[in-house]
Amino acid sequence: MLLVIDVGNTHTVLGCYDGTELKGHWRLTTDRTRTDDEWFLLLQQLLSREEAGSGRLQAAMIASVVPPVTPELERVCRQRLGVPTRIVGPGLKTGMPILYDNPKEVGADRVVNAVAAYAKWPCALVIVDFGTATTFDAVTAQGAYLGGAIAPGLMTSLDALSRAASMLPRVELVAPKTVIGRTTVSSMQSGVFFGYVGLVDGIVTRMIAELEQPVKVIATGGLAALVAPSTTTIEEVDPWLTLEGLRLLHERNG
Repeated sequence: MLLVIDVGNTHTVLGCYDGTELKGHWRLTTDRTRTDDEWFLLLQQLLSREEAGSGRLQAAMIASVVPPVTPELERVCRQRLGVPTRIVGPGLKTGMPILYDNPKEVGADRVVNAVAAYAKWPCALVIVDFGTATTFDAVTAQGAYLGGAIAPGLMTSLDALSRAASMLPRVELVAPKTVIGRTTVSSMQSGVFFGYVGLVDGIVTRMIAELEQPVKVIATGGLAALVAPSTTTIEEVDPWLTLEGLRLLHERNG
């Protein structure tokens, strides 16, 4: 079995693959203070549910945008779980040309998403990943990573509004039924949610125009299923796109 781990600023998503089948997946809060022992006990508990904790685990693949967590996880996988472990970064074979001016600047999760999306839909793509930041990534029809855009995430925007305006409360993130709110809470929910939908459609539309070719638009990330139905540009939602990309990268570097 293969353990895949995507470490984001807010959440860490883990998955366990048996061949090409995703047998289990978990979403945890990213805790920069979690120790080696805590990671080891946590991973053992999760893997035991998929019968991978007693020698069946063969390798681990990690993508991380949180540098303090990366060495801790790598050490636990290599030394405590005893499996070969790879980190997504320079030197890893992706099978995808990176056309960024400085390829080392591209976040690991963005590359992984692009690899997975192009493997599933081999055409020009825009991939929208809803996380702490929302990333927009463009892939050419020939399978090259072109670049993209980075915007504050939906929850980041909502939290910033509450912090910056002393009279506005913290509110739950929902998809409002109407744009016109009749209370302060519903007005905030409407403004943030539909404003964000407009941001997504606006950036995606401009990216499609710059690509100058037919484009498929894919969404992933924790909030993709909430936002995508209200957009006019997103065609597919794949919540496990990053995990699948990690599996593919492990396969290509085996």
